[in-house]
Amino acid sequence: MLRKRHLSTLNPLINWRGTRIKLLVQGICVGLMSGLVVVLYRYWLGIATQGRLSLLQLIRGNPLLILASLIGLALMGLAVGWLVRVEPMISGSGIPQVEGQLMRRIDMKWWRVVLGKLVGGVMSLGAGLSLGREGPSVQIGAATGLGLSRIFGGLKYEQRYLVTAGASAGLAAAFNAPLAGIIFAVEEVHRHFSPLILVSAATAALMADFVSKEFFGLGPVFSFHNISALPLHLYALLLGLGVLVGVVGVFFNRSLMGSLRLFEKAKWLPDFARPVLPFVAVGVLALVLPQVIGGGHGLIESVVDTRIALGAVALFFVVKFLFTVFCYGSGAPGGIFLPLLALGALLGNIYGQSLVGLLGISTDFVNNFTILAMAGMFASIVRAPITGTILITEMTGSFSHLLALAIVSITAHITADLLRSEPVYESLLGRLLAKQRNEEEEDDNKSKSLLEIPVFMDSEFDGKEIKELDLPFNCLLVGISRGGEDLIPRGNTVIQSGDILTVLTPECSAPRINSMLQAQAAHCNVRIS
Repeated sequence: MLRKRHLSTLNPLINWRGTRIKLLVQGICVGLMSGLVVVLYRYWLGIATQGRLSLLQLIRGNPLLILASLIGLALMGLAVGWLVRVEPMISGSGIPQVEGQLMRRIDMKWWRVVLGKLVGGVMSLGAGLSLGREGPSVQIGAATGLGLSRIFGGLKYEQRYLVTAGASAGLAAAFNAPLAGIIFAVEEVHRHFSPLILVSAATAALMADFVSKEFFGLGPVFSFHNISALPLHLYALLLGLGVLVGVVGVFFNRSLMGSLRLFEKAKWLPDFARPVLPFVAVGVLALVLPQVIGGGHGLIESVVDTRIALGAVALFFVVKFLFTVFCYGSGAPGGIFLPLLALGALLGNIYGQSLVGLLGISTDFVNNFTILAMAGMFASIVRAPITGTILITEMTGSFSHLLALAIVSITAHITADLLRSEPVYESLLGRLLAKQRNEEEEDDNKSKSLLEIPVFMDSEFDGKEIKELDLPFNCLLVGISRGGEDLIPRGNTVIQSGDILTVLTPECSAPRINSMLQAQAAHCNVRIS
C-alpha cells in the first residue's frame, strides 16, 4: 500500500520531465482536430445563412408564408431549448464553461458539448439570432482538446493544457486569427503565461489556422480597402473614443446580466421555451430591419463600405444592442464577440460622423474610428485589451492601425476598470458556478495534480526564501522554473519575480489551493524602508 501511494504521488513528477515534447505533439493533434470541427461548424453556418437569405426573399409580401416561417422559427426555438435542457453546458457563449473546466469547477462531457454546440449553434446563428460563432468555436475546440486528452490518457495537469490549446485553436479557426487565439488563451482563458501553455496553444492555433485557410482561403475575415492610417494630430480624439466605448461596454455588461436575470424571473416561461422569444423576434426584425439580425459581419462591412446616415446608424446601434442582450439572455448557444464588434463599429461610426459635423475633420477618417472602436468595445466588455488589439489587426489584415488600436483598447479598459465593471466572462462564470454549488465534489486524496503558479513583481512571494513562505496546507513546492532553467527548491532558495512555481497537491484540493497561491503570488506586498 505504501509503495502504491508513493508511485501515485511521484507519477506526475516523473511525467513532468517529458511534458514539453509531449504537449508539442499533442497540441498539433488538438489543432488539427479542432480546426476540422470548427471548419465544419463554419461551413454549416454558411449554408444555414444562405438558406435564411433565400427564404427571406421568398416570403416577402406573402402573409401565409410569413406566418408559416414564424411558426417554423418558434419550433426551432423549442428544439434549441430542448438541446440546452439535455446538455446545459452548451448554453450561451461557452467560454465561461471552458474557464470553469480549467478551474476544475466544471466537468464537461466533451462529445455531448461538441455535438450539442454544433447543432444548437447552427440553428441559432443560422436563424439569425444576434450571436457570434467565436464562443461556440472556442468551446468546441476546448471540448475537442478535452476529449483527445482523455483518449491520450494524460494526467490531470496535461488535460488543462490541451483544453487551453483547443480553445486557442477554436478562436484561430473561427476568425483566421492565430495570434489572437494564442494571446486569448494566455490573457483570458488560462490567465497566466508559461512555456508549456505557449507550446501547446501556439502549435494548436497555428495548425487550426492552417486547416481553416485550406478551406476558406488566406484572406482576412474583413476586407476593408483604402483606409489610410489616422494622422498623429488626431490621436487626442482617440482618448474620447476610448472613454465612450468604455462606458458603453460597462452598460452592455450590466444589460446582459440584467437580461439573464429577467429570463430567470419569468416563471411563466419554461426554461426550454426561452429561446422561442428571440427566434420569433428574428422573424419580425428580418422583415422590418434585416440589417441587425445575425452576428453582424455584414453590418460591419456595410458601415465601412457605404456612407450611412447618422440617424440610421444610431437606430441600428440601439436595436442591435437590445436584440443582442435579448438573444443571449435566452440561453441560446452563441457568443458575443461578433455582435459586440458590430456594436463597436456602429458606435465608432457615430463618433466619427459627429466629429465631422462638430470639428470639421475629413470624412475619410470616419472609417478609422469605426474600426478602432471595435477593439475598444472588445477591451471594455471582455477586459482583454491585448487580444482585442491583435484580433482586429488580424481580422482586418492591416498593421497600420496597431498604435491607434492599442490606445483605444487601453483607454476603454481603464475606463471600464474605473467604473468597477467586472469582465463579462467572469460575471457569467460566477453565475454558472453558483448553479453548480449543489453538485457533490469527490474527495480523492490518492489523485495528485501539479499547479503552475507565476510570481509577480512585489508580490507576497517575491524576494522571500521558501522557508518564509506561508503556503497553504496540503501542498508541496516541488520545482521552480527561472528563465528556462529548472531549479530544485530548498529552504533557503529565494523566490524571484518571473519564477514559475510547480506545486504538487491532491486533485480534490487543487481548485482551492490554486486560487490561494495565485492570489499570494500576484498580490502586491509594498515594502517601506
